[in-house]
Amino acid sequence: MDIATLRATHPDHWKLATAIRALAMDAVQAANSGHPGAPMGLADVATVLYRNHLKFDAKAPHWADRDRFILSAGHASMLLYALLHLTGYEQATLDQVKSFRQWGSRMAGHPEYGHLEGVETTTGPLGQGISTAVGMAIAEKSMAARFGKKVVDHKIWVIAGDGCLMEGISHEAIGLAGKQELDNLIVLWDNNNITIDGRVTVSDITDQHKRFEAAGWTVLACDGHDPADIDRALTEARKAKGPVMVDCKTIIGFGSPNKADSYSVHGSPLGDAEISATKAIYGWDHGPFEIPADIKAEWEAIGGQGAAERTEWQARLDALSPAKKAEFERQVSGGVTKKLASAIRAFKKAQSEAVPKVATRKASEMVLAAVNPVVPETIGGSADLTGSNLTLTPGLGDFTPENRKGRYVRYGIREHGMAAAMNGLYLHGGVRPYGGTFFCFTDYARGAMRLSALMGVPAVYVMTHDSIGLGEDGPTHQPVEHLAICRATPNTWTFRPADVVETAEAWELALSSEKTPSVLVLSRQNLPTLRKAHTNANLSAKGAYVIEEAAGKRQAILMATGSEVEIALKARDILQAQAIGTRVVSMPCMELFAAQDEAYRRKILPPGAVRVAVEAAVQQPWDRWLLGERGTEKKAGFVGMTGFGASAPAERLYQEFGITAEAVAEKVKSLL
Repeated sequence: MDIATLRATHPDHWKLATAIRALAMDAVQAANSGHPGAPMGLADVATVLYRNHLKFDAKAPHWADRDRFILSAGHASMLLYALLHLTGYEQATLDQVKSFRQWGSRMAGHPEYGHLEGVETTTGPLGQGISTAVGMAIAEKSMAARFGKKVVDHKIWVIAGDGCLMEGISHEAIGLAGKQELDNLIVLWDNNNITIDGRVTVSDITDQHKRFEAAGWTVLACDGHDPADIDRALTEARKAKGPVMVDCKTIIGFGSPNKADSYSVHGSPLGDAEISATKAIYGWDHGPFEIPADIKAEWEAIGGQGAAERTEWQARLDALSPAKKAEFERQVSGGVTKKLASAIRAFKKAQSEAVPKVATRKASEMVLAAVNPVVPETIGGSADLTGSNLTLTPGLGDFTPENRKGRYVRYGIREHGMAAAMNGLYLHGGVRPYGGTFFCFTDYARGAMRLSALMGVPAVYVMTHDSIGLGEDGPTHQPVEHLAICRATPNTWTFRPADVVETAEAWELALSSEKTPSVLVLSRQNLPTLRKAHTNANLSAKGAYVIEEAAGKRQAILMATGSEVEIALKARDILQAQAIGTRVVSMPCMELFAAQDEAYRRKILPPGAVRVAVEAAVQQPWDRWLLGERGTEKKAGFVGMTGFGASAPAERLYQEFGITAEAVAEKVKSLL
């Protein structure tokens, strides 16, 4: 539909949508940076969505039963920011709009979760939004099954662009959503046929309709500039079976006389002259950032039209039994049940007495078997490695279209999609997600894992087969640099437990975390129980502790994680037999140790002694503890990997790469 017809036939809609376009143009121009074209093209779709279909209350941005709106095409951020301002979100002030992309503004270049109410997830990296939305849709179905549709019954709406659909992660997400028949998920495709390089056709020939249909989605289409046609399509989408993709045919930079339908309007300001000419075509006779009072009032009325429904919902929530209501509110808020700590303490005590020799991946399964029954909001899964990751425990049941009470998701070979879905599961509220794969395949999940850290989502990544100790699968499956990568990521806890007790402590910390994701790095090979004296205290919470003290004068400190703590303890035996007093420090989480005060770190790593770190990985993360923290290069050594691994049984690999108790003892003696 052209502008003249649109203005003539839908005048009320037109002025509402034009307010979005005007704010987007003005904000990008003021910032001299940004993406005006997509907001201009999507304004009609967004106006119909917010006016006629989206269940929300701008005065209650955290209402648990609100619809979620995800702008997966995050570069179109001014579309979302304009909507939040116009509908009356308290934090989305006009001053914030005017300071778009500037220091201190809540309105960052791309939508950032936690900066501004109404932004449901961070969507700078293309494809992450649509993939995170799949996790939100799963969470909604799970919560509805547990608490009933009277208090959980909403949709997940997504606007995705061509870039989102090109990114490989979208293929994983689309396939998972189709398999799960998520009829609460509706994706609106901004089909404008433009990317930064030009027409989509310069790089892609995908038939998106056939692609989505092949994955089990319902596919609809509309003229993205005809409000009646948009409304028809969205109405059909709400009633369709399974997930829905609506092809919204739009013109990027709609109305711009010289830049519409071209890549030049994608990622650059229009310029004052072009904005002036565009506003004249719109019939918008107002200055920069000027929204007439009547239009703002209409938008604010849209922002408040969900208030009555929210009040009715609150009455239904209040009608639940006190216990059920309290549990709902705890889970939605992310609060930790007190049953977790007592379950972990009981588990630790039993294992310290039984002293099993098990792989830490098996230890993790044992912990989960104790934890999952008392933490009903956990939803686990694996990227088609359930039998290797050991993430499924009795009683969980698979989450399927037939069993929405199931708490185990079969993600398939979709590491990146799994990680993004885990973000969505938590961001929706009411769920504590964990998911597993081999540690080396964090490479495939990295984008979403980084967003977990960036957003403060305490997802738990269960990463097994942690080192050359996995053996015969060889270098492609043997991670050596991955601990360094995870430890280099801000706001991430990387746990590499040494035995079943440390594994339990790591799980307690991970499931109690409020804003930090955890990576549990677990062995394939069996490891003995080293912590035989039970303590109620969680020693891993400090990141590092003395697991064996020196006998006699302390001359050496050995530091290790995971399977190498056993090696360090054996090296200590060798050194002590030669009257070389040796302390062994287990360091299951460097990040938590770094967060301790100076006094505690000094207590664990005092000056003077030789220091040797032992880990079947690269040295890089250890330099702080070897060379800093009162250490010196002359008295520091590392026993570990300097390259990639090889195919062979684990025992042979440790011998060939020199990660042995004897080698550690020799390293210490060479430094004395």
